[in-house]
Amino acid sequence: MQGVTFSNWAKTYSCTPRLYYEPTRIEDVMEIVAKAKKERRRVRVAGIGHSPSTIACTDDFMISLRKMNRILEIDTKRFTVKFEAGVTVAQLNETLPSHGMALSNQGSIGDITVAGAIATGTHGTGVAFGTICSHVLSVDLLLASEKIVECSRDVNSDIFHATMCGLGATGILLSATLQCEPAFHLHQRQFSSTLQEVLDNLESLVNSSEHFRFCWYPHTENVVYWKNSRTSRPPVKCGSWFWDYAIGYYSLEFMYWLSSFFPSLVPSIAKTYFNLLYKHPREVIDRSDKVFSFECLFKQYVMEWAIPRRETASVLLQLKKWIEESKFPAHFPVEVRFVKAEEFFLSPAYDRDSCYINIVMYRPYGKDISHHEYWHAFEKIVLSAGGRPHWAKDHGIRAKEFAGMYPRFGKYLQVRESVDPNGLFLNEYLEHVLVDESK
Repeated sequence: MQGVTFSNWAKTYSCTPRLYYEPTRIEDVMEIVAKAKKERRRVRVAGIGHSPSTIACTDDFMISLRKMNRILEIDTKRFTVKFEAGVTVAQLNETLPSHGMALSNQGSIGDITVAGAIATGTHGTGVAFGTICSHVLSVDLLLASEKIVECSRDVNSDIFHATMCGLGATGILLSATLQCEPAFHLHQRQFSSTLQEVLDNLESLVNSSEHFRFCWYPHTENVVYWKNSRTSRPPVKCGSWFWDYAIGYYSLEFMYWLSSFFPSLVPSIAKTYFNLLYKHPREVIDRSDKVFSFECLFKQYVMEWAIPRRETASVLLQLKKWIEESKFPAHFPVEVRFVKAEEFFLSPAYDRDSCYINIVMYRPYGKDISHHEYWHAFEKIVLSAGGRPHWAKDHGIRAKEFAGMYPRFGKYLQVRESVDPNGLFLNEYLEHVLVDESK
């Protein structure tokens, strides 16, 4: 199709590709690649478009694999699932429970393709868990040569390690096999605290449950944290979740819209909503995927960085100090999660246990909100702590800087160029982050 405009979920980035495709078969994808090579065009594959960056955008050929969304094989003995690249996390969570299976961990958003999550290193939280890439057993990849190769830790290992969190630059991921586990319930307990108290006891807290995360409310000392662990107890629902959602979505969007005219309201908004929604302890027991999922509310700008876990307290206290001194109307929450070290060349958690810190500025009713000063200050703080940006989210880092952040960056480039020497799968974003313009 021509004239199709692709936009990300937050409506912060868009593009109009020369041709937009929705193939239904592998043969269709191969035909598109052949046509692109013949016409000297580039190809990008787009997922749902949740990434708040231009990582999927292109002026050439864009492929959506949303119609290639079949579950191909479920092995209930080995607890594995193989699926086409258009399958979403939500679709897996609808299918796996009926087979007595579940994902071991996941991020908070279900409406994203698993392939997109693999390409960008989407993560949940838990010191014993890596990104979603750590659960991938193998993938089938269409290379620029039009050859389909299977990749795993044992077969085409270098391509596999470059494709996990590989930005979609090594080829088109056609299918993947994930390691799952027997279905389980999670017991989620919610607590309120202060930032200093959480930071003083951070090591004991992150090790006190399987999946620990916390949110700090800028302009306050307030923190809410959650402990999620497996349980054999039956489901327990919190009766006020519907009311909380109504408060959180409808009134919060209006209040942040109002604060765009009166920024001095922002600290009061943070304090009020913390007291309304998170001050008191709560608990819920439910199917794992339902506990993992977390409502994003409305459109927003997002920046997230992974830092060495030992730097967590220093970074958050520096950010708090900057917000207080600059009086910048930073929106809540600042979300903090934890991921174990992993081996993939471009994983922000490569070779180190990491803390991911996520900041947001909401876009109430789609309004553009000033955020660049906040982004620049946060980026400066996390860079000084040895941080690495989440690939799918907003950042201003370029190839020369990435080469110093990632010990295997050169190896990644070598593998990528060997499977795509003419840059068929590149776009402007990837040229910025992979090509050193100073050379």
